[in-house]
Amino acid sequence: MIASSCKYESLASKDSFNASVRHVKATVGLAGNISDGDNLADVLNTLIDDKTLNSDEILPFVSMLLIDKFGYYTTSKNMDCTISGLEPVQDTVKNWNAFDIVVVYNHPDLGVIAVNPKNPLHAARIDRINKSELLVAYVGCHGKPFDASLASRAADSLLSLYGGAKVKDIPALLKGPCSYKVPKDAKSARAEKAVPVQAKPVEKKAAKAAAGKKTGVVAATQAAPAAVVEVAVPKHAAGPKPGARMTPMYGVTVANELFHNGNVEAWKRIIDSYKTKHQELDVLVYYDGERILNLNALFKWGKVKHGSVIQFAVAGENICDVAKLQRYLAQGASSMFEAFLRGPVNGVLALF
Repeated sequence: MIASSCKYESLASKDSFNASVRHVKATVGLAGNISDGDNLADVLNTLIDDKTLNSDEILPFVSMLLIDKFGYYTTSKNMDCTISGLEPVQDTVKNWNAFDIVVVYNHPDLGVIAVNPKNPLHAARIDRINKSELLVAYVGCHGKPFDASLASRAADSLLSLYGGAKVKDIPALLKGPCSYKVPKDAKSARAEKAVPVQAKPVEKKAAKAAAGKKTGVVAATQAAPAAVVEVAVPKHAAGPKPGARMTPMYGVTVANELFHNGNVEAWKRIIDSYKTKHQELDVLVYYDGERILNLNALFKWGKVKHGSVIQFAVAGENICDVAKLQRYLAQGASSMFEAFLRGPVNGVLALF
């Protein structure tokens, strides 16, 4: 019996065939962008934000273009610790004119994120790097010959910067043809010629949060976020749908002596009320840098005591009522939580 080849099995249906054709066309267009001196992460994020490309195409594009076609030097590292406040990386790397650089981070909640570390608008796209997560640096020169030894030093220094370490100055990195270029918008990007696919944007931004007391109720923040950044998560992950926008993370300080079961139930009812009113939105809760999928865990851990900070963010397309949500969650984390436990057990509070 002759074994059949499965090499082209993915092309057996019209939908998968058309998707493959669109991806190939986009790859050709992106190759032209890189040859013209554009940074791949800049172009990808522009097109993904414009919903022209799908975020799950990032890794195939990076592998085909940066590794196979243009021969970029690459190195990777599983980070030694959790690091936040990464803005100084851009301050150092922005003058590394010797190389074009792309960084890819495999975020545990948001999926694959590609950034140009020279781009100031990308400085907050990777707001923090979690311990043991994978970070990959790609260093090259838009298809032109480059010094592999210098590229290796640049890539290692870059990963050290993302790890929070200080690095020695390398004067050779300051001279070269790869100075930072302000990205083109989606309409002028060559890769827009690809037929749009059903895709959604990539990105996430988190911010340090503060809390203060006001009339016995702790206020998580003083104002609702004026803007949001775009993020996406893998389709299999729990949380916001691909293409959701996500606010920065805001902190709520626990004003009760312990974030006990009553506080947990209050938060559940507040979040249920919010999601009932805004069904397209999702509320993401974090504690100690970890995504909390089950709020009961906050009580069972027994670690969330007075003064601890619980963070949250809202994800979705048309985000609203965040300031009100902040106020309610702050009250739910205080001794005044009982106000949210009134009413039918299975009922939904009309808070929003």
